[in-house]
Amino acid sequence: MSWRPQYRSSKFRNVYGKVASREHCFDGIPITKNVHDNHFCAVNARFLAIVTESAGGGSFLVIPLEQTGRIEPNYPKVCGHQGNVLDIKWNPFIENIIASCSEDTSVRIWEIPEGGLKRNMTEAVLELYGHSRRVGLVEWHPTTNNILFSAGYDYKVLIWNLDIGEPVKMIDCHTDVILCMSFNTDGSLLATTCKDKKLRVVEPRSGRVLQEASCKNHRVNRVVFLGSTKRLLTTGVSRWNTRQIALWDQEDLSMPLIEEEIDGLSGLLFPFYDANTHMLYLAGKGDGNIRYYEIGSEKPYLSYLMEFRSPAPQKGLGVMPKHGLDVSACEVFRFYKLITLKGLIEPISMIVPRRSETYQEDIYPMTPGTEPALTPDEWLSGVNRDPILMSLKEGYKKTSKIVFKAPVREKKSVVVNGIDLLENVPPRTENELLRMFFRQQDEIRRLKDELSQKDIRIRQLQLELKNLRNSPKNN
Repeated sequence: MSWRPQYRSSKFRNVYGKVASREHCFDGIPITKNVHDNHFCAVNARFLAIVTESAGGGSFLVIPLEQTGRIEPNYPKVCGHQGNVLDIKWNPFIENIIASCSEDTSVRIWEIPEGGLKRNMTEAVLELYGHSRRVGLVEWHPTTNNILFSAGYDYKVLIWNLDIGEPVKMIDCHTDVILCMSFNTDGSLLATTCKDKKLRVVEPRSGRVLQEASCKNHRVNRVVFLGSTKRLLTTGVSRWNTRQIALWDQEDLSMPLIEEEIDGLSGLLFPFYDANTHMLYLAGKGDGNIRYYEIGSEKPYLSYLMEFRSPAPQKGLGVMPKHGLDVSACEVFRFYKLITLKGLIEPISMIVPRRSETYQEDIYPMTPGTEPALTPDEWLSGVNRDPILMSLKEGYKKTSKIVFKAPVREKKSVVVNGIDLLENVPPRTENELLRMFFRQQDEIRRLKDELSQKDIRIRQLQLELKNLRNSPKNN
């Protein structure tokens, strides 16, 4: 893509990024060093959650948004997982409920108390076991309460009904690790990218693949539905190893509508789409910049606006929901940038420059709110419904009255579509076998060190005993 901006009539042409002052950042956070390609960060209007570096299991911090500044090293953590935490997502309808997934093959649901954590939390309100390998992704359904999707390294996507605490559907069409999941506006379609270099559009309740693209020239990594435009955008790598984006018609994935090369860097490109402003943000893992574009309905479809630049590289980015933005400052998007080297979380506000201090109706249309449109039973029976919209002028401070109630259930085998998920295990990949081998070698070395230290201690005790026997007092 040409670096020259194509100036055109647009109310978002002059959007700029504003970094929060140091006292409004979150400092002293041991951000995870895990190389898994996720954001390791989730944010809503009340809390910020960050996956942290920890030994002997996985943990993440949950910090109230008003508690900015330096975070103490002994700050309470959510630390119930036995393996590294790979993804975290807030419930869109209940602001103190968060889902996490881990290398320990489990998905867990946590209820954060009012005002945040006062001590370490080790007990989840719900533990979900159905994957036979580590779980890399979790996503909440956009319009239905208590429906959660999880994607594991067993190549399966499980759909959980949290009202009963069980998997109710399984999507088993992938032949390799699932890299990304994205829903359309009403949650009736699920788009996935996979390591088998295929882009799929799936009907989630039946598991039927409606469209499939074999991306040979454009190796897809991430996908996002572009609101109600019936289009998809993917980021990936071209055959010449340059970073690339592609725009697709969701009803015909035979060829992309457009393909654009971005640059020759190697970091993964994360796409973020704002359906209210029709703006697309592209942020590269390890980059310091964030590019943003406007999506149109006609060719060339994609119009470059501007670029936010920063010298500090980002490991991941959390995104504030619309009802958590500051409308008085004409803020249309807010990132929470993870800077691993500094242990810093830096808020970045994307602002439309306006002189008037009154509410700007044209940049804040009705947006999906905090009330679910469907119950789990309605959605599972085949009902689709658009999200319930809210006005940011009147109701953006409104809190949901929904309360999460964990079901009481006994542990048993997990059977979906007649298949016991814990028994139906795919063969291990070469990387997983190598990882297991190195872990076993580390464990052997640790045991040898312990034995040698015990041998030294025994010899010391024997020598002390001999000296005591030979002392004049004993004679």
